[in-house]
Order: sequence, then structure tokens, then C-alpha cells
Amino acid sequence: MQNKKNQSSVGLMIQRCHKWRMRRKQLTDQARTTSDEVERERLLQAAEHCVRMTNAEQDKIDSIRDTKEKAAAVAEAEAEMRAAEKNPESDAKSDEEDEMGFPDFITNLN
Repeated sequence: MQNKKNQSSVGLMIQRCHKWRMRRKQLTDQARTTSDEVERERLLQAAEHCVRMTNAEQDKIDSIRDTKEKAAAVAEAEAEMRAAEKNPESDAKSDEEDEMGFPDFITNLN
């Protein structure tokens, strides 16, 4: 029962995050089109408030996450790091791929 309660509250928090993000986008769009400097500053401050609210909601979501999920994510990251340490050849291949550059069809866009 506790898991369902957590899932529904997390779902509501995600919805609130989305609402705050959409409100921020709306405010920044209005600020871009406004010619009045005072109104623009007010809109940007309101958008900044929306960012703080989104971050607060996201922190709540992260704190509610099941500790098993956190432990699994940490274990997976550690396993990937150990695999990368054991297999240095894959790092050499990725360095070679980085040095190859872009294909001709991307660089010759003229």
C-alpha cells in the first residue's frame, strides 16, 4: 500500500514540475516580446521563481525514490567503471573515433 501511495504522490510531483516548467517557458517568452524594461525584469524574476519551485519539487521526488532504486543505480555505475578499468582497449577505440572528425557530408554543407 505504501508503494502505491508513493507512486501517486511522485506522479503528482512530476505533474507540478511540468506545470512549473511550462509556466517558466511562458514567462520567458513574454519577457522576450515585451518592450518595457521593468515588465521584462518582473517576468524574468517570476521565471526564476518557477525554476526554484521546479528544483524544490525535483528534490522531493529524488528523496522519495526507493532506496533500492538508488542502490541499484549506484551498483550499476560502479560496475560500468570497473568494466572500463579492466578493458582499456575500448577507451583507445573511443579516442580514435573522436579524432576521426566529421564525415564529408557534414563538413561540406556549402
